[in-house]
Amino acid sequence: MSRLTLLAAASTLVLLAAGAHAETVAITNARIETMGPAGEIASGTILIRDGRIQAAGASVAIPADARRVDAKGHIVTPGLVASDTSLAAGEVEGEASSDDFAGATSDLSASFDVSLGINPASMLIPVARVGGVTRALVTPELSGHGDKKGEKLFAGQAAVVDMSGGTDSITRRQVAMVVDMGSDAMSHLGGSHASVLQLLQSNLEEAASYAANKNGFERGAHRPYRQSKEDLEALYPVVQGRMPLLVGVHRVADIRRVLELGKRLKLKLILDGVEEGWMMAGEIAASGVPVVVDPLANLPQSFETLNARLENAAILQAAGATVVIKGPYVGHYARQVRYNAGNAVAHGMPWGAALAAITATPAKVFGVGDRTGTIEAGRDADLVVWSGDPLEILSVAEHVFVRGVEAPVTSRAQDLARRYSTLDPNQPPAYRD
Repeated sequence: MSRLTLLAAASTLVLLAAGAHAETVAITNARIETMGPAGEIASGTILIRDGRIQAAGASVAIPADARRVDAKGHIVTPGLVASDTSLAAGEVEGEASSDDFAGATSDLSASFDVSLGINPASMLIPVARVGGVTRALVTPELSGHGDKKGEKLFAGQAAVVDMSGGTDSITRRQVAMVVDMGSDAMSHLGGSHASVLQLLQSNLEEAASYAANKNGFERGAHRPYRQSKEDLEALYPVVQGRMPLLVGVHRVADIRRVLELGKRLKLKLILDGVEEGWMMAGEIAASGVPVVVDPLANLPQSFETLNARLENAAILQAAGATVVIKGPYVGHYARQVRYNAGNAVAHGMPWGAALAAITATPAKVFGVGDRTGTIEAGRDADLVVWSGDPLEILSVAEHVFVRGVEAPVTSRAQDLARRYSTLDPNQPPAYRD
């Protein structure tokens, strides 16, 4: 077994033991951006015990047995949340055999549960941690990521996962139902935005009918349903308004129609993409529906995004909408979510709002705000000590804690770079040892 493999295995074992062996840690001399009720603490201490934050403030008593981490006056934030990503459900872009974020059969549409394909030992998790990411909303394929689309409307159910690498890393399963209303769905579901919207409404109404007549379904005393029993069961909490429907939608006309459908069917919506959302920012804010946006989506890459602009996130936030910032979907680039937040600031979004959009806001929107996203007593100790401004591309994560355990701030790529950049030409290759 190679030294690199042993090192990677050792790092994983350390984090696998997170729940049972979390130590007491005091992060001192820190500028704490709590993203919670306490706001910013200019110089304070965070006390971690048993994987959770026990206290955070300017005057925190430090137990004698605590390991001290001196933040040296640097910024400490909650761990970042990567939203709408394939992280831990896909390894190699373009290699279908390594992807578990999309079902290959239309027999599993709404019932496809991406959490069952999560790989806690993914080599991409350490890469994300290097960028300060400690949790991720892993979504099944929305559109254009792979070759497994089939004739499906619903991509399936999303999950929130932590970056511990442990077997208990799934924070919450079945967080949201994912559906694509964009041109990719249109191309294989009737050829029109209208047909996709009608199909969505029909399938949701069918699920409501099934929920009200399960006994009739079992007896066969019902009209034929388009969807399988498994998909109808999966949609039950959606039509009840308990599970959010995460809708990939882009142009202003479609955004408005989805909001109207949600109001009519009393759905709990989250809009994803919304490149033209700035054109109706007031309506979106008034609806109370959260939006997930990529601040770098500013090119007219399709007829749905002709009016995309870099100020989209800032305009939506200024109007009062709940804004979550996402990075690229491919898991390799999950760490770039903070770069996108920084670009949102460069185009008008307040710094604090942008930081919230990758910490507290996604945690709340995706139902794990009681676990992570803020620095306050009782929350999981997902924390990052930064060398500088976390939204500045040249800053690095100096210390990363996932559920109270300090994780190695390194990845396989970095290990390989260090190994091969320091080879001694006077030493023989390892295979000759």
